[in-house]
Amino acid sequence: MAKKSAGPKLVIAISSTALFDMRESHSIFENEGVAAYAQYQREHEDDILEPGEAFPLASKLLRINEKLGGEPSVEIILLSRNSADTGLRVFNSIAHHGLNISRAAFSGGNSPYRYVSAFACHLFLSTHAEDVRSALDSGMAAATLLPSQSGPSQSDELRFAFDGDAVLFSDASERIFKERGLDAFTENEKASAHEPMDPGPFKDFLQALHALQSEFPDGDCPIRTALVTARAAPAHERVVRTLREWDIRIDESLFLGGLSKGDFLDSFGADVFFDDQQMHCTNASEYVATGHVPHGVANEVKPESGS
Repeated sequence: MAKKSAGPKLVIAISSTALFDMRESHSIFENEGVAAYAQYQREHEDDILEPGEAFPLASKLLRINEKLGGEPSVEIILLSRNSADTGLRVFNSIAHHGLNISRAAFSGGNSPYRYVSAFACHLFLSTHAEDVRSALDSGMAAATLLPSQSGPSQSDELRFAFDGDAVLFSDASERIFKERGLDAFTENEKASAHEPMDPGPFKDFLQALHALQSEFPDGDCPIRTALVTARAAPAHERVVRTLREWDIRIDESLFLGGLSKGDFLDSFGADVFFDDQQMHCTNASEYVATGHVPHGVANEVKPESGS
């Protein structure tokens, strides 16, 4: 029997466009403007929205509360650029699909990212890249969900996969690789093997996941985590020692030495994978729902050189 939680261990904010498929209404907004969009949403507020990219993940997360019993250990917050009026269709769809989501922020056309901190969220998932970047710039874990080319995992287990540098860890080592090459990166990691890396934007989220996992007895946890990194030996040692210093457990660690990550994510059965590099995200999205983390050196816009 799992221990009963004293309160939410994990709080995740999800945008309405990630939770539901709102492409049709968004197309009206883009092509016909705000007034036409508002009218369309009111006219269709009793039409149930189909699940979006984040829906399977949200469903599995909320089912964890059923396994634990007692006060909810997981909470999902809805964040939306809609007004409460145009957002009524979203809440009607939440009720229809039986999702236990009661808290929301409707920001009336503005970015809702600023409420991520106010709701004490550990993670923000959205389809609006600019909102995600703003959240990351404010020190919060966030990712832009990409359309997945495969269906959701059928397993009852909830499986999270993470890239290392610039996601779980800072981008300091990756910066060395980008600026000075693989040999310099490897030498730095060997020399710094006993120095824990600085945390990246997803460290606190991983820590919250670890705390939630600890609510369950060994062998009976419905959550599994994996590190899927391009690192290879000898650069693996610093990763291991950093996680040990943080007192965080990762269930599986894949050190791929530059191999494509998609096949390994498919083998792991990930529900979602987070990576900072667009190239890896595009590859991964063929197999699993993928969150692009626009953070670190790989996402810096280089200034154009003068003529």
